[in-house]
Amino acid sequence: MLLVQNIRISRILRNTWQVDLIMIASCTAAYLVREYLIAHHFEIPAIIPTVLGTAIAFFIGFNNNQAYDRWWEARKVWGALVNDSRSFTRSLINYVDHDDESAKKMVYRHIAFLYALKANLRGTVDEIYTKYLSAEDLAEIEKHKNIHNALLNIQSRDLQKLSKANAIDGFRFIEINEMLTRFSDSMGMSERIKNTIFPTTYTYLTKVFIWLFVVTFTLVISQSAGIASIFLGWMIGFVFVSTQINGMSLVNPFENNSAGVPLNQITRTIEINLLQMLKEEDIPEPVKPINEEYIL
Repeated sequence: MLLVQNIRISRILRNTWQVDLIMIASCTAAYLVREYLIAHHFEIPAIIPTVLGTAIAFFIGFNNNQAYDRWWEARKVWGALVNDSRSFTRSLINYVDHDDESAKKMVYRHIAFLYALKANLRGTVDEIYTKYLSAEDLAEIEKHKNIHNALLNIQSRDLQKLSKANAIDGFRFIEINEMLTRFSDSMGMSERIKNTIFPTTYTYLTKVFIWLFVVTFTLVISQSAGIASIFLGWMIGFVFVSTQINGMSLVNPFENNSAGVPLNQITRTIEINLLQMLKEEDIPEPVKPINEEYIL
């Protein structure tokens, strides 16, 4: 997630330089075609790029709006995980009678759940969660492809054991179990966002229309601007392309990039909070911003 208000122009160019070169080549080709092939035969009506530009603005605005909705939903899901994790730990610490080790074990397992879920969403191999699990838990989850779901199942089983041992009363059992249900809901919502592909036709057609607009704009403007139309065509195209790329960077909010939801920071913040609630001494450092510009 970006932290700065002003983005460096170098970052924008790093993301768009390949497209910029293609646009310059397209504008140059359009100028040469107009100058040497069609200049003496007919003129391109200015209404064509005007209408295309308006249509593209609507396309890009719609795409970016939908992309941000996906990003914001993902951020709300993980914001809920932060709140529910604190409530879950507070309930275990204060409501489980005379069984501090069981409560601590469940809190540790919850931290492992968060790291396993984060690794799954990012498509990375992150085995930090293993240090919070017992050998018995590790042996059990090896049989499962969905590790975070398996951990929730173990949590439910241990909560039932606490209830049978009268370490927790029925009302508080229901309250803690509902928190486990909310964790499952947040897990499912995160997986839905990750596995639901943004409609390909939206992005594909927008790209096609942008290239068509850049070419027709260059053809029209070259009638009065001459060779400067190459630069002007690129400049106008750069605005549309950059705006679209900015929106599309939010389409997959769990990707490990500067525009994604900062799962590393959120998970580490929860880990620190829960360990401090357990009065642990070995507390990890918070995740720090990269170049004071963004955080993962």
